[in-house]
Amino acid sequence: MTMDRSQIAYCGSYCGDCTWKEKTGCKGCKAAQGNLFYGECAVAKCAITKGVEHCGLCPDVPCETLQAAFDNPEHGDKGERLANLKGWAAGRDTHTKVF
Repeated sequence: MTMDRSQIAYCGSYCGDCTWKEKTGCKGCKAAQGNLFYGECAVAKCAITKGVEHCGLCPDVPCETLQAAFDNPEHGDKGERLANLKGWAAGRDTHTKVF
């Protein structure tokens, strides 16, 4: 399946197969400019400010803001998003589903 790069979230999630998108009507962090269904996303706001397509292209990755998102009990993961970010930064068009 071809990945739609416009659905790449700043944090390493892929909005194209996110279950929250369907449940909440979320447009994705890029379309919503970081103001998601649960409120403002610090990761998205940081990436927007720095002008990067996703955090994998930021020279500061992994940073405290991103690590806080990864460690969040409700929205955390076991390294999948960081692996996605590294892969996308290397030019890969694949991802591991997170949510």
